[in-house]
Amino acid sequence: MKTYTICGSMRFEEEMMKIAYDLETHKGYNILQCVYCKNTSAPTDQEIARLAAAHYKKIDLSDGIYVVNMDGYMGEAVQKEIAYAVKHGKEIIYHCALS
Repeated sequence: MKTYTICGSMRFEEEMMKIAYDLETHKGYNILQCVYCKNTSAPTDQEIARLAAAHYKKIDLSDGIYVVNMDGYMGEAVQKEIAYAVKHGKEIIYHCALS
């Protein structure tokens, strides 16, 4: 079973959760997801830095990343995650979809 870190814009968090569920139940992948913090206040700069560090650690632990590219949108953070994955020899899978 391969492990992938899901990467994508948090504006598509609902879609990413559904995709992660599908990948685990139908493809047999182990998916590491972002932290979803609904109904909380906006994170501080320190919390954002900690979440980013945790996300890159997930990439380190993964066989690759699964990039969710909804409506052709790929933000700056996701582009950095892709570059990081490439630099570290990780497999990259793209999920391109229209919402």
